Amino acid sequence: MYAAFLVVGWIAARKVRGGAKAASDLIVAGRDMPMWIAGLTMTATWVDGGYLLGTTEGAYKSSIQLGIQGGLCFGISLILGGVLFAEVMRRHGFTTLIDPFEARFGKSWAAVLFLPALAGELFWSAELLVAIGSTFGVLLGLPLTSAILLSAVVTTAYTALGGMWSVAYTDIFQLMLIALGLAAALPFVLHGAGGLTHAWSTYRAVRSAPWSSADVVSWWDVSLMLVFGGIPWNCYFQRVLSCRTPRDARRQSLLAGVLTIAFTVPPLLMGIAAVAYPWSAEALARLRTSPADAMPLLFAIAVPPVVGMLGLAAIVGAVTSSFSSSILSAGSMLSWNCLKRLIWPSISIRQMSGVIRSSILVFGAIATVLALKVQSVQALWFFTSDLVFVLLFPQLLFAIFDPKANRAGSIAAFSVSLVLRVGGGEPLLGLPALIPYPPAAPFRTIAAIAGLILLPVVSRATARWSAARPLANPAAAVV
Repeated sequence: MYAAFLVVGWIAARKVRGGAKAASDLIVAGRDMPMWIAGLTMTATWVDGGYLLGTTEGAYKSSIQLGIQGGLCFGISLILGGVLFAEVMRRHGFTTLIDPFEARFGKSWAAVLFLPALAGELFWSAELLVAIGSTFGVLLGLPLTSAILLSAVVTTAYTALGGMWSVAYTDIFQLMLIALGLAAALPFVLHGAGGLTHAWSTYRAVRSAPWSSADVVSWWDVSLMLVFGGIPWNCYFQRVLSCRTPRDARRQSLLAGVLTIAFTVPPLLMGIAAVAYPWSAEALARLRTSPADAMPLLFAIAVPPVVGMLGLAAIVGAVTSSFSSSILSAGSMLSWNCLKRLIWPSISIRQMSGVIRSSILVFGAIATVLALKVQSVQALWFFTSDLVFVLLFPQLLFAIFDPKANRAGSIAAFSVSLVLRVGGGEPLLGLPALIPYPPAAPFRTIAAIAGLILLPVVSRATARWSAARPLANPAAAVV
């Protein structure tokens, strides 16, 4: 399977042209990606290992609402991104998510806004490697280090080779593996649980506890974070900006949103079946300790070995497609917005292709080290995802749609939102709560709303000494 990934990536890399056009092909596929390819690669990126394992885990240990939350909110996020942002971003010919920040707020402040975007991609990459390592351990008994290194080396290699083209074509192949693996395993899983009707009645009896008001508030707080915080990611806009036309950019995002929601159904049903499945005492003990292993354990126990390997292929395909997208996204932002636009403006576009490939290799290596050495990489990813929502969504919204937005308003909104979010603490990282929010207060949403209010208000209050800039692509003729 990994050899197939390399072959598909190598074939797709032949679409990368040489010379001055290589950088454009690596970052945004030469802006020549058909709508259907862009839609499928977008879907494969969002249907990652955390999506599959997390949907099954959420349904198994808690409720349907928690199980469906990720897939439903991600799908709505893609649909909203298509309706609000995709067409205008592609029409301006931007190259990365950071470009509109540079256009509105200047290069130096855009470099600051680049930091949470980069951190989000980096920790997401590492979290994906941890997910694939644990899955290999459950199904094959392969050591975590071996699984992480194998996945990272292969995926980084074909990503550096062909950039966006290799990522897109391997994504489609991997999405086919996801669909095939889930479709093959689901009937066996439901049969082992006594059929869908029995599984559902058992599930309702076991998981029918009513939610408290605090649970409801928390669910909506996280849901808003997933919906609106799912938009300001460069790996999303990389596909938007690779499309041939603004209309295609919008349509592929809508298509990906619908497909992403549809892919929620199989892992959700597996989570329901896992509650009714007659587990052994050893498997139950493992699930109590690590409910995230529900899907891998079903593939290992509830299905024939050949089907179990197809299930493994589904998880591997989901993880590697997202990992390749994330390191490509991080490498593109570093090489384009940091090196080309800020530090080394004289670098030629011809030289940029080598810089982009080097950046991909560097981020692949950093993500691998984090996955192997940092114990709380998942907690770090959750926290940086919060920051992307709290800090970057207000910035992107007003950079695109408010002609009076200026740097002063951006700085004020960023600073206050950061204080409000960090002040809420983060138990997973051991950060204490410095602001006395009421119990179960939706402090993520509060911090984001503060930015949404402050940015336009401060921009208008400081208009005389901090001039607003037009939303013009500063490098429209380059890539």
